[in-house]
Amino acid sequence: MSASAPRAHGPAATGTVTTDVPARLDRLPWSRWHWMIVIGLGTVWILDGLEVTTVGNIAGRLSEEGSGLSITSAQVTGVAAALYVAGACAGALFFGWLTDRFGRKKLFMVTLVVYLSATALTALSFNSWWFFTFRFLTGFGIGGEYAAINSAIDELIPAKYRGRVDLIINGSYWLGAIGGALLSILMLDTSIFPKDLGWRLTFALGVVLGLVILLVRRHVPESPRWQFIHGRGEDAEALVSSVEREIEQEKGEPLPRAESEITIEQRKSIGFGLIAKTVFGRYPKRAVLGLALFIGQAFLYNAITFGFGAILTTFYDVPTGGTGYYFAVIAAGNFIGPLLLGKLFDTVGRRIMIASTYLLSGLLLFGTAWLFDRGSLSAMTLTACWCAVLFFASAGASSAYLTVSEVFPMETRAMAIAFFYALGTAAGGISGPLVFADLTESGVVGDTVLAFQIGAGLMCAAGLVAAFLAVNAERRSLEDIAEPLSVAQATAPASASASGASGI
Repeated sequence: MSASAPRAHGPAATGTVTTDVPARLDRLPWSRWHWMIVIGLGTVWILDGLEVTTVGNIAGRLSEEGSGLSITSAQVTGVAAALYVAGACAGALFFGWLTDRFGRKKLFMVTLVVYLSATALTALSFNSWWFFTFRFLTGFGIGGEYAAINSAIDELIPAKYRGRVDLIINGSYWLGAIGGALLSILMLDTSIFPKDLGWRLTFALGVVLGLVILLVRRHVPESPRWQFIHGRGEDAEALVSSVEREIEQEKGEPLPRAESEITIEQRKSIGFGLIAKTVFGRYPKRAVLGLALFIGQAFLYNAITFGFGAILTTFYDVPTGGTGYYFAVIAAGNFIGPLLLGKLFDTVGRRIMIASTYLLSGLLLFGTAWLFDRGSLSAMTLTACWCAVLFFASAGASSAYLTVSEVFPMETRAMAIAFFYALGTAAGGISGPLVFADLTESGVVGDTVLAFQIGAGLMCAAGLVAAFLAVNAERRSLEDIAEPLSVAQATAPASASASGASGI
């Protein structure tokens, strides 16, 4: 028996139940079980980075005669990219709603299967409409992944590690981007692969990696937090007890007793109207914070990375085939930021770190714009400046996902992630290109400077919003940060009720 014995009162189906499951999950030491969760759920962002970067880099090859696909480069980077973004937005909202209703595990399995199937079928594209259709469906699956996985990770990872784990996992997108940039150089080498085969193999490789992740993911459990709220209290107790026994055996010592309980009224499902009322009515300041963080990072990334190749080729005469090397460098900076700064979000605190990473990246981009306008930068030094900007920006952007996944009640978590992700993705993938495309490709220095300044300004504005509205969520239980809607009101802590009422 675990040192913290199961204590649940009430029926296994719906009813009123008192449980210490959240406290028991939060007091667990880091273990092999947690590594399994990180690998099974988090590594899909590497696939996302690989997917997006590869498509951008193979656009020129797809448009060439002999590629096996009748499509133009503009259609790949324009129509196909927009459809991928639209699919991601739709998938996040659709699967986010299903995740809150039917559980984390079912949906993070379904979304990965959708993603893998669509990617495999993209590799078999024989004309443009087929390619467009399965780019949309690939985005549909990856958008669902963001909602299902971020909610599951935050509910399974102990409170004191939650910030750094979430940041590093979301930042791992850029490991995939590095791989995609370098892989495209290899796969587009016609001395190794024919024109009509290399680009197909890049998609096929993504499928193979995804299948490996799927095998690991089968062992990732349902969220006990979701289980006890949705009338499966006995399953939650059994799962947590099993994990405790496994960790006690691994560590060779008993776990300390959990210190707190929560009493909730179990329910089968939560209506969408109640979710919307909670996010925007009960927590309006947190909703403003989420919008500011997502829109700021979306525009900053498009100010820099949209038309990336055009900036290098137009202003510095970098050959088209060589831009992948530069992209790999700034992608490395994007990953190193969350890796090195992630721990500080759990120690120094959310408010200070979120505000400072947003403000620093914005100010550094303003500085880069000034140097670029003066003609003081080369392709190498511009890339170095971008690395510095993105070192902080990537940690800030990852903290946007962390923020919206932990500051709203458990019953709304996946849907909240989906909403803010969809809005940020739409801003970055639709509004961003419309704003920045002509600016970065015009060949006029002042236009590109303006693009940088727009991104920098929105990032600084989001940093100021975070300075006033960010929630001090570090090392706190999710139930303490945002009281579950299902909490039995007679037993709810006075401090939690006050927090919920204030909307802070």
